[in-house]
Amino acid sequence: MSGTRVYGIGRGEGRPMTSRRAAVRETLSRNDGFRSAQDIYAQMRADGAKIGLTTVYRALQTLAESGQVDVLRTDDGECVYRACATGSHHHHLVCRNCGRTVEVAGPEIERWAESVGAEHGFTAMTHTVEIFGTCATCAAVASAG
Repeated sequence: MSGTRVYGIGRGEGRPMTSRRAAVRETLSRNDGFRSAQDIYAQMRADGAKIGLTTVYRALQTLAESGQVDVLRTDDGECVYRACATGSHHHHLVCRNCGRTVEVAGPEIERWAESVGAEHGFTAMTHTVEIFGTCATCAAVASAG
């Protein structure tokens, strides 16, 4: 199976995807929430995959660069990953309690980022925006308890 290539989707469309990278993406796509590279590696090993942790990290980096996975940095600085649902630029609402994540468009944020960059002479900017809060389910549990 080594050397097999599958073509990716999203912004990386048309770019060859190695079988190991495809396996990492498949593992992510079976989960709804964000997961650490170590969690993804452990799940893949438990499923019988012969893959190293370094390979998982490299695959996640490449998938993130191509827009096929979303990346968040947790409060303690760890990067966590999730298969991207939309494949287009978006932002996230993230529940601090359960980790539920909602992808949201942010046209106002896009205009603001362009304006601030231009004001300071910057071009070709990129950005990420994550908004953390408490989802309705967790808020209801907290107020009931």
